[in-house]
Amino acid sequence: MSALLLLFVCLLLGVLVARLAKPPSGMVHGINWWVINIALPALVLELIPNLDVDTRLWFPVVAMWITFFGAWLLFALLGRMLGWSRGRIGALTLVCGLCNTAFMGYPMIQALHGDTGLKLAMVTDLLGSFPLLSSVSVIVASLYAGKSPQPWTVARRIFAFPSFLALIVGIVVGALGGWPAWLELDKVLQSLGETLTPLALFSVGLQLRFHLDTQQLSALSIGLAWKLVLAPLVVWTLGRLTQTSGLTLTVGVLQAAMAPMISAAIMADQHELEPALTNTVLSVGIVLSLLTIPLGNLLLSH
Repeated sequence: MSALLLLFVCLLLGVLVARLAKPPSGMVHGINWWVINIALPALVLELIPNLDVDTRLWFPVVAMWITFFGAWLLFALLGRMLGWSRGRIGALTLVCGLCNTAFMGYPMIQALHGDTGLKLAMVTDLLGSFPLLSSVSVIVASLYAGKSPQPWTVARRIFAFPSFLALIVGIVVGALGGWPAWLELDKVLQSLGETLTPLALFSVGLQLRFHLDTQQLSALSIGLAWKLVLAPLVVWTLGRLTQTSGLTLTVGVLQAAMAPMISAAIMADQHELEPALTNTVLSVGIVLSLLTIPLGNLLLSH
């Protein structure tokens, strides 16, 4: 309970600071830089060398791809029926197809299932969400914005991402037996990694924005219905059909049910894909997920 309380407190602090304290410009960028380039890689380097390789690890990874391509198919079909613009279809595909498996997923999974769950959450993020963000989502954003995706941009996003490089190093270190005990590097990495939860949730709170337009209400409702309810239900069904169970099933479903990814909204903004809609979907999705994730976890435990 205390771990979940920490999530709420950090998020609320971010909201209050953004509204009342007039934080310095660039604060969000600075916090995100630390989380992405220091805290996340440190956490990966601490936990991945101790990850027990399991053939069931395919499930949470595939769950992310199903969530994204399911969103793309659903919104393309509904968009044609409802007369949506290409910009709206592209925007919803990005923000409701990509899951916030790091900034929200890591803290929430760790709060609910400890370090064992966090290791699975990392696999989901680094082998599922991150490759999608760096490759297919770039293509989708470019296509719906009427631009041509650049292959070099896709490759650079993947191979220059600090946590992806840390994943490779962590796998090698694990294969060699882990970090040397005399270095006590685990303690240093743990201390750096522990900054992720408070800073990530504080940053999310700083960025919450609500600009609800009644003309966007149906798109908002449909998008979040997929993201928070239908996508995890599809993933859960896949898990049952493939006889996946235990924590692997739970983490895969919960990560599919996470709020929209902040980076997806940023990408939609950069490509001018209905920025007002994407930011509202992001903010409402984050707030609702604070209720739906614990509820989903409760249902999965029975």
